[in-house]
Amino acid sequence: MSRLFGSLAGEVTSAELAAAASRQAHGGRDGRGVLRGPGWSLGCNRLAVTEAAHAGQPYRSPQVPGVVAALDGELYNHRELRRRLRARGYVFPDRSDGSLLPALYAEYGLGFARHLDGMFAIAVIDQRTAEPSLVLATDEYGIKTLYCHTAPSGAVRFASELSALLAFSQVPAVRRDTGLDDYLTNGACLGNRTLLEGIRVLPPATTASATGSQGLVVRRRAERTPEAAPDPDGPDGDTPLQREVLRLTGTDARVCAVMTEGTDSQLVTALAARQLREAGEPPLHTFHVSYRGRRPGGRQGSARAAARRSGTTHHEIALDGAELADLLPRTVWHLGQPNADPAALSMYALFREVRGAGFSVALSGEGGSEIFAGHPRVVRAEQDPRGNGWIAPYVDAVAAVPQWLRESLYAEDYRAHLRTQGSESDRVAASLLAADGGRRETLADFETRHRLPAHRLRPVDHLSAAWAVQARMPYLRSGVLAYARQIRAGKAPVPAGPRSEPRPDGLTPAQMLLAPGTPLLQLAYDTLSSEQPYDGRLDPAAVRRLLADQVRASTPEGASAVWALLVHELWSQELRIIGSTEPLVLLPAEPALAA
Repeated sequence: MSRLFGSLAGEVTSAELAAAASRQAHGGRDGRGVLRGPGWSLGCNRLAVTEAAHAGQPYRSPQVPGVVAALDGELYNHRELRRRLRARGYVFPDRSDGSLLPALYAEYGLGFARHLDGMFAIAVIDQRTAEPSLVLATDEYGIKTLYCHTAPSGAVRFASELSALLAFSQVPAVRRDTGLDDYLTNGACLGNRTLLEGIRVLPPATTASATGSQGLVVRRRAERTPEAAPDPDGPDGDTPLQREVLRLTGTDARVCAVMTEGTDSQLVTALAARQLREAGEPPLHTFHVSYRGRRPGGRQGSARAAARRSGTTHHEIALDGAELADLLPRTVWHLGQPNADPAALSMYALFREVRGAGFSVALSGEGGSEIFAGHPRVVRAEQDPRGNGWIAPYVDAVAAVPQWLRESLYAEDYRAHLRTQGSESDRVAASLLAADGGRRETLADFETRHRLPAHRLRPVDHLSAAWAVQARMPYLRSGVLAYARQIRAGKAPVPAGPRSEPRPDGLTPAQMLLAPGTPLLQLAYDTLSSEQPYDGRLDPAAVRRLLADQVRASTPEGASAVWALLVHELWSQELRIIGSTEPLVLLPAEPALAA
């Protein structure tokens, strides 16, 4: 695991490279490497997971002079690839996964990423021609993040974290006018968009290439062909998930598991604990965040009970209100851009404890409910009998703030601008209506290809990196995903486990965190009390009424709106510190799900 940064065809200073490295040094504490040449630079902060004693980055090979590569993530098939490349005469200095990248690129060129199995963001500089070129690649599911900026001149700058990208003086921090509506609609920016003009996230399963004269050209790769999923009732007795958990527990570093109250992470924990026990290894360590105080009717004991059944060494981290109010601004800083899911706060605290206990690799259940279509909102949409009538309720169900409440919070000028340009909810609804295939596949595609990377995987990448932890996700492996497709097609039984469950008491996380008298609600009052928040895009009087309602009679929608606005404003404050902001100008909106 590393955090990457670099440039092509633009002048950068040593101070800018040092600042970019420093802003994401938390994600790679085992070393820093920077290489520069005429018109290019490539650097990384490295966290050692495989071959910890070696493997300095960026990678070079004397057999491939002129090619330099850097890797953030892990390549699970690196042993197989190394054997193949050795048969072609290549020699490698160590067993680390990334050291084979120069040779792999030399063999396959822009097609090199099609041979990779893993979670990764990769940068390659090729100096073998008169004009150096840059190649960037991401894994199939968007687990690892790369932010990119292309200047009008064609110069490209990139980094694993947004704050590091803004360390380059030629990358301006200019907010998109429609970004607020995008964020409050989706809870995060979908597709390749960010909240800043001209800065993009490299989408999942893409390979991008650039030269100084060409600029960045992004190409989506064909889907990697997975191995056939075994029959879960077959003679070997395994399942795709069992095989992937077994594969991902093997590492040069100690592995633990992070647990939630959902059955998806608890199933991963049970499988990993059993495998370690059968191998004669010490018990699996598990980590779970809870909150001090009573949560009426909640499932706060389910993770503890699951750990006891699995025989793990369980760590339960109890956070109080004062600590949560202190952790939220730090969480927002590491997120890079706003994410309206309150789970990000507990995720940040969870990875802090994982690292504090001496672990650098953690198994996670992320993606389970999405790929198996187990979330209640998806089930409701599938079962809705009203033709296309399912679309509007579903778009509101995934929203951070429902449409009626968003519109009541917007200033009149901003509402008028959105009426002219079209709202984000209208664009999302139109994309769902125009999708090929049946309703089930349309929902699965939106949940896994668009919403999951932006709403869940990017926060996991950033918040685990904040504490130099590599999060591994067994559900997001080719065999498991193939099995999920069989289930959606009715060709395999639905597994017990990866389905989200509603809270018994109906309280949302935002309602619990922003309960009257809590430090977080006070933080919201202090932060959102400006007369002119969000450059005039919000109505200050409407925001004050929203805060008052949260004290008088909290609702799920109101609490979610307060939380989303609080996170956005904390991010705006950080942006004013790390980047030179410019006045907001209302511009035409962009397509909702650009790839």
